[in-house]
Amino acid sequence: MLPTVTAQRYVTPLREGGSLPGIVEADDLGTYVVKFRGAGQGRKTLVAEIIAGELGRRLGLPVPDLALVELDPSIARCEPDEEIQDLLAASAGLNLGMDFLPGSLGVDPGATVVEPGPASRILWFDALIGNVDRSWRNPNLLVWHGGIWLIDHGASLIFHHSWGRTPEARVTSAGRPYDAADHVLAAQATQLDAADRELAPRVDEVMLREVTGLVPDEWLADEPGFNGPDEVRDAYVAHLLARLDAPRAWLPGRAA
Repeated sequence: MLPTVTAQRYVTPLREGGSLPGIVEADDLGTYVVKFRGAGQGRKTLVAEIIAGELGRRLGLPVPDLALVELDPSIARCEPDEEIQDLLAASAGLNLGMDFLPGSLGVDPGATVVEPGPASRILWFDALIGNVDRSWRNPNLLVWHGGIWLIDHGASLIFHHSWGRTPEARVTSAGRPYDAADHVLAAQATQLDAADRELAPRVDEVMLREVTGLVPDEWLADEPGFNGPDEVRDAYVAHLLARLDAPRAWLPGRAA
């Protein structure tokens, strides 16, 4: 299970994020970058953050620790900004926090060198989850303590925005090719086949059920076309397992 902490103080917004995440201090003395359930992108962004982030962690990729952040709407009373007041008031209950990396810097695509091995593993992972938000314009990579860290996976798993009506239809898009033309690491990721041989065998049903099991039921409830949260989890697992079927022609540079 993901740890659950309680927000104690809203520190500051991160206005470069489209969903207006904020830095929050919690009762475990930790500081988190929090994405709020009341933001315009909705709860599916938070679902994608958990499934993609925890899948990446199990593959050995550097993803900051995640936590569920319990938010009392009364915390909004201390905020002078009306937009933030409204966001916090609409986000009562569980939200998603990512461990704040103090002193981290965003990757400069023109100056940061990422070796072919790590670059290939990151691009393979993004291709698996269909992450459309790791471009040279918005890398969503941080440099912290000399290493590269992956953040912001809310724009992955985009298939869940248009679920099919039947279990069979829900996996029809599983083979969709990944367009890496704008990926920030496309030029450095010259070892994709090696990354595929290393990572693909490690993702199995057990792992996928572990990561989907971390998503709170309330974020999966009332999904149209599904009979409860467990059926939604089954659909995520089925889609990703189908995507992992050989020959994985969705990988950049491969033909079906």
